[in-house]
Amino acid sequence: MGNVGEQNSDIPFDVLSRLPTKYMPRLKCVCKGWNRLISDPIFMKVQSRKKEPVSGFFCQQRFRLGNEDITTITHIPVGKQEAKLFQTVFDFLPEHVVLLASCNGLVCGRSCFPRIDPCLYICNPLNHEWMRLTWEEPNREDTFALAFDPCRDLLGTSTKFKLIRVKQIEIESKALCLSFDVYSSDTRAWKKSEEICKCNSNLYKNKGFYVEGVLHWLTDGDEMLTFHVENELSWLVSVPLPAIEFRSIPEACIGDSDDRLHYVLISQYGLQIWFLEDYFESKWSLKLSKTLEEMEEQHMMFLYNLRERVTQRLAVDMEPWVDLLAFKDGYLLMRVSRNIMLYNIETNRMQLLCSLSKFGTHSTFCTVLPYSLSLVPLDQA
Repeated sequence: MGNVGEQNSDIPFDVLSRLPTKYMPRLKCVCKGWNRLISDPIFMKVQSRKKEPVSGFFCQQRFRLGNEDITTITHIPVGKQEAKLFQTVFDFLPEHVVLLASCNGLVCGRSCFPRIDPCLYICNPLNHEWMRLTWEEPNREDTFALAFDPCRDLLGTSTKFKLIRVKQIEIESKALCLSFDVYSSDTRAWKKSEEICKCNSNLYKNKGFYVEGVLHWLTDGDEMLTFHVENELSWLVSVPLPAIEFRSIPEACIGDSDDRLHYVLISQYGLQIWFLEDYFESKWSLKLSKTLEEMEEQHMMFLYNLRERVTQRLAVDMEPWVDLLAFKDGYLLMRVSRNIMLYNIETNRMQLLCSLSKFGTHSTFCTVLPYSLSLVPLDQA
């Protein structure tokens, strides 16, 4: 097996490609033959076609006041009996970054402010490859999203992705609209899309999720922004329940599972999860529904007085007792009071990961991103 890179046989290729991606960096150290095989672009593309479950979440906080960024990025792994927090995952980059987006193993970040000439980075934390992108007219409030599908371009030797920047603009009629700038790894350049979306709402939590060729953003209104990456078309999709249905302020997030977009909501009605069936008719199907009383009874070690605490949020600027941070592959990451919890909707298992104090004294998260492992190479040319 030490000479697998030199043998004219599909057996070693087939055997190693069946192993989980998380083992590949260590397997490359076994011998030169394994290193050559695993480093081969075709092997990496085949490995990337496998549907990798979420491996963890990246969390980063921000100061409540001031313009200086917090440089610490924490990785919370999924599937561990005891959660260990890792804060050195991005040490391979040339500078500290603020995370902006993630998609199928790739992560986007920007330079930390204050900085004279900030830039953007696209990187793969598993193989430590990265590339720098120009950032024209930098604004720390810019919203970015990554679009990358490892199942496409199987025989290519580089990773093809697009980075989308969404900006709020005001047109002549003084109506608020959203514009889109698109960076393509094919052209290595930015271009301004002709698409304009009329939307009076603000993007909420600044996270875009890429599902089946479409990017999705949650807004602070009753709609969700969508953008078809290839066709550069945008439209608004109504959320399952409008704000008028609630007596108190609910908390929501979006994410993907089973290649479908999911909408997660906790409110006076309990915990509810829908998946989107039809974009143009805003048709949602209810996947999970549990009352607050059911949640409290089933997880009494972690939840108490749930109805009182969830329904007492009467204004948007009030901090929610349950904050839905991220949803990916059936895992819901949430902050409950001062604790970070992980809830598996398939097994109904809730796990206490850590106390908020583990992240330091800053209690506000600016970014929480799900992350899946991938061996995809970045073209450095």
